[in-house]
Amino acid sequence: MTSARRISLITATMAALGLGGVALAQIEGNDRGVPPIDSSANYEVPDVAVDVSAKTAQEARNFGWRLAQRRAWKLLWARVNNQPVEAAPNLSDGTLDSIVAGISVGDEEIGAHRYIAHLGVLFDRGRSASLLGQAEAGVRSQPMLVIPVMWSGGAPQSFERRTEWQKAWARFRSGGSPIDYVRPVGNGLDPLLLNVAQTGRPGRGLWRNLLDQYGAADIVVPIVQLVRHYPGGPVLAHFTALHGPDGEVITRFDLTADDGDQLPRMLDQGVRRIDEAYSQALRDGRLHSDSSLVIEPVAVPDLPEEAVVEGAPAAALPNAASTFLLQVETPDDPTLVLTQSSLRAIPGVRSITTDSVALGGISVIRVAYDGDPQVFRTALATAGYSVQDTGGGLRISRPR
Repeated sequence: MTSARRISLITATMAALGLGGVALAQIEGNDRGVPPIDSSANYEVPDVAVDVSAKTAQEARNFGWRLAQRRAWKLLWARVNNQPVEAAPNLSDGTLDSIVAGISVGDEEIGAHRYIAHLGVLFDRGRSASLLGQAEAGVRSQPMLVIPVMWSGGAPQSFERRTEWQKAWARFRSGGSPIDYVRPVGNGLDPLLLNVAQTGRPGRGLWRNLLDQYGAADIVVPIVQLVRHYPGGPVLAHFTALHGPDGEVITRFDLTADDGDQLPRMLDQGVRRIDEAYSQALRDGRLHSDSSLVIEPVAVPDLPEEAVVEGAPAAALPNAASTFLLQVETPDDPTLVLTQSSLRAIPGVRSITTDSVALGGISVIRVAYDGDPQVFRTALATAGYSVQDTGGGLRISRPR
């Protein structure tokens, strides 16, 4: 969904709630959003340690990069083929140069004759596939919506504010993973829809709408809880990887950073370990999707040819649908699901799309209807709704 459309949805939702431009200005002005830096189909082998010496600083650096490529290749081959590192074939430096897409520097120390660094090596997926063997194809997951949650100072956050945990997931190069991650940027509607409270809701109705909006089929919730005993001291991190709307635990582990400066590296390591856990769960068959998250298509019966009368108004033709924006009170998730079901059951309704969800407030539902607007109002009344014209749409409610 484009940023312009998301802003328009926020405007419609806030207008329905009577909050107006103040809330919209707050959303637009907040420091939110971390776009993923790389989702290309490159394999990454991060944090390769090298410590070499040579006659000059430049020679030492060149040799360090060569050594990093050799070590990274063996680690990649072992990971893809699920074999020990010692079994990896040796490749010439020329071959490695042809399949390496780039080298990222984590940190480096350059002396007169010595080079110490932690390097990340990127391998081109297409060029290295034949050298990795058939095992590299493997199984791939369905699109997984990622909602990273970080606990710090006793309070949890997902996309409400830009966090170090969100940045770590944005830095992660997901192209080489068998998990198809859908990583929201964190701006627009993301902070409203993908908040911490949503990760704990078991109701399937809202989850189905969110997954449909973000083009995903399932959910993963990686969680980190940071514990600092005193300012400037070590940082202990408790990691948990959850899957699905019911929060199935895939793995738990702890990592420690010496101080705050080492926090990004520790979080990057946590992301990689969680990805490995999700990947292993996929291979073991434990990362299967919940069938209750699948949106069943609504069958619209074809009208007989006799129903199409020459010269009839365009709205009465089967291919000409009118679009209505409906404002409806949704105090809870079951009410939203019931409203969606009742609207789908109205004859002539081609499709419904939930543009914005506000549990405990007013949600906005877009309905495509094959027929005259007045006929649609009558159909809503027949379904038990009272209908009010709001100027830009319809407000529907059931008698209390």
